[in-house]
Amino acid sequence: MESTRQAKIARLLQKELSEIFRLQTAKMRGVIVSVSAVRVSPDLSTARAYLSVFPSGKAQEVIESINKSAKTVRYELAQRVRYQLRRTPELSFHLDDSLDYIENIDNLLRQDSAPAADESAQ
Repeated sequence: MESTRQAKIARLLQKELSEIFRLQTAKMRGVIVSVSAVRVSPDLSTARAYLSVFPSGKAQEVIESINKSAKTVRYELAQRVRYQLRRTPELSFHLDDSLDYIENIDNLLRQDSAPAADESAQ
């Protein structure tokens, strides 16, 4: 169960990380990175950020690049939240593939409903 404090910090981190990635991806043409969720540990020392990347073909490459520069991102985040948090949590970034999962299910449902539509037309 997530405490109120964890939820508030998670929302703050999500908002600030979104802004950081928006500014960074403005330099990379054709790539969009959004922060879909942030989970903060109970002791507030670590945070797991789940990122959605578009186009999904570049997702693994982008996540690896972000994880390599995690210390730089943490420093930039610390500069933004220095008046709200005493210590900035250690960050780890993970791919949120829920949009790909939803798209796959949608495609499967369309394929299943297409033959039924063809049969009713005859």
